[in-house]
Amino acid sequence: MKNDTMEGKWKQFKGEAKKQWGNLTDDDYDQAQGDREKMIGKIQERHGRKREEAEREYDDWYSRMEQY
Repeated sequence: MKNDTMEGKWKQFKGEAKKQWGNLTDDDYDQAQGDREKMIGKIQERHGRKREEAEREYDDWYSRMEQY
């Protein structure tokens, strides 16, 4: 799945993202709108992850979402 596809299906995947990253606010999700770079930034900010950790975490989650 391409990132633009994620953005198109963001409303569907937002609930799954909330399960993955409970510390992010609704406003964080609304601002990110499924955009990879924005989500990675929010994960870094709210969860105190290094860039590489946040990327890996997002990419792992994204891979699971491709199955839907």
